[in-house]
Amino acid sequence: QVQLVESGGGLVQAGGSLRLSCAASGRTFSINTMGWFRQAPGKEREFVAAITWSGGSTSYKDSVKGRFTISRDNAKNTVYLQMNSLKPEDTAIYYCAARRDPRIVGGEYDYWGQGTQVTVSS
Repeated sequence: QVQLVESGGGLVQAGGSLRLSCAASGRTFSINTMGWFRQAPGKEREFVAAITWSGGSTSYKDSVKGRFTISRDNAKNTVYLQMNSLKPEDTAIYYCAARRDPRIVGGEYDYWGQGTQVTVSS
């Protein structure tokens, strides 16, 4: 099993920045890809960004490209999401996820965190 714990959410004004962290523990050797998803009130959960654990390949939702950056620290078993130029429409609960599947896109994730709230005020 893998446990994921997110941190770093909060309230920020439009145009501001936040950095989310996701610390993985347990059978972390089984992880090949980690991702960030978000769910806004009344909407379905959506993909935000993903990164492969070994090569660092990344993928982003179109609307966050150029504003968000996903990165990892293998030594700390932690993945980050740096969010700049935040907009009110970025308001959501952000979830960290991990999987054994090495693909950067497609497929399902095996493990999920509890989520952290990000609120962007206008």
